[in-house]
Amino acid sequence: MAAAPGKGGEAARPIIVKKIKKGGHGHHGGAWKIAYADFVTAMMAFFLLMWLLGSTSKGDLNGIAEYFKTPMQVAMQGGSGSGDSSSVIPGGGQDLTRKSGQVKRGETEAPRKSYTIKQAEAAIEKEERTKLVSLKEKIEDQINADVKMTDYKNQIKLDITTEGLRIQIVDDKNRPMFDLASSRLQPYTKNILAVITKSLNDVSNNISIAGHTDAHAYAGGEKGYSNWDLSADRANAARRSMIESGLQDSKILRVVGLGASSMFNEQDPLDPMNRRISIVVVNKKTENSIRHQAPTLVEDAEQAKEVIKGINPPNIAPGGVDDVKAVSPPKPKVTNAR
Repeated sequence: MAAAPGKGGEAARPIIVKKIKKGGHGHHGGAWKIAYADFVTAMMAFFLLMWLLGSTSKGDLNGIAEYFKTPMQVAMQGGSGSGDSSSVIPGGGQDLTRKSGQVKRGETEAPRKSYTIKQAEAAIEKEERTKLVSLKEKIEDQINADVKMTDYKNQIKLDITTEGLRIQIVDDKNRPMFDLASSRLQPYTKNILAVITKSLNDVSNNISIAGHTDAHAYAGGEKGYSNWDLSADRANAARRSMIESGLQDSKILRVVGLGASSMFNEQDPLDPMNRRISIVVVNKKTENSIRHQAPTLVEDAEQAKEVIKGINPPNIAPGGVDDVKAVSPPKPKVTNAR
């Protein structure tokens, strides 16, 4: 069948219309970039590790391995594996193979110190002993420089004991410190006490005063006025004389009479040197013992030093020393020297 003629006698051509439908898989996102970045980072770390392993000496490798075995122990307590560094990150040393510790580059931090009660006590005792030795030398220089003291040098004994600096003024056979069987001081005894007193106010330590007698007994025995009473009276007389010479009353910690219980010359109980006045510049340990201070638990070094120094001692005042002597009956007549 022939096509219908169109204009110009030609047959009409069919019109074909193509419709393209848009579509596809859509946008894939950037997740692949993250995965790729992780891969590249891992490769970089791997090659960096390989480079370090190839360029690091065997000693450095041993130090690094030791650190990773016990990192907290080495970082916080120190150790021989990574240079004994006090930093959490132990870098910056000159040589990790050293077992005696790193030398930190730049400013070095002050080493951290720890204290125990015994260490603090030993430090305080050493410091106190040095001060007491200096005080001893100072008193000796004053005695040597004073012309009036020339005749009494042999009767003044100074030494360092466990209690502190002990100053003893002893009797001489021909030169007693007190009147016979009395607590009345001789004039030269007051001069000796005045010279000693000059230096005692220069230190913070308190003092203890003790009176001593020889073994000569009173006729009435121990029931009446005895060597105990006499020694206490003489110690108290020395205390009053020192206060008159300028000693601060608050520095008097203890005044006691020991009678004949503590001899200077134990081989001869009747030796005149046993009759003496003993003045002790006490250290803090002895002071705490006298005050009956109870042991104290502390938390740090500074508090430990305060306890040992006795900065906060118990509220025990040595008041009432004027009444140190005991009430006793009238003194009986004696014939022996005291």
